[in-house]
Amino acid sequence: MKLLNVALGTIAGAAAGFAAGIILAPRSGAESRAMASDVLNDAWDSAVDTYERGSQAINDRIAGVRPDVDATTDELRAKVDLARERMDQLRDSLSSAVAPEEVEVAEAADESVEEAEVEVEAVEEAAEEEAAEDEAIDEEDAE
Repeated sequence: MKLLNVALGTIAGAAAGFAAGIILAPRSGAESRAMASDVLNDAWDSAVDTYERGSQAINDRIAGVRPDVDATTDELRAKVDLARERMDQLRDSLSSAVAPEEVEVAEAADESVEEAEVEVEAVEEAAEEEAAEDEAIDEEDAE
């Protein structure tokens, strides 16, 4: 920000000095205006040339870097594609390795459920028999 203020102050001072020089110059108004016009045209042309040279230099640098960026981008895309292919291969091999185990686990789970159902039925029958015996005992005691 300070640099901008210094630059603006310098430009303003130069303009004020230029204007004072033209006003106080020993030439006629037409000569002074023509001289001022020439100086301003030269300054404008110089600024345009500087802008064009800077713009061309930037474009040249960008053009010089672009092939490297494109090559790096292509290389990264190839690596990403390769990684995706490897992940797909791993997923397929994992699926094929897990599938038989999955069937075995499902069968074991089904067997466990069936065994548990049989045991639950046995416990329920035993509970019913015990309840019937307790009821019979209570009836005998009541008589």
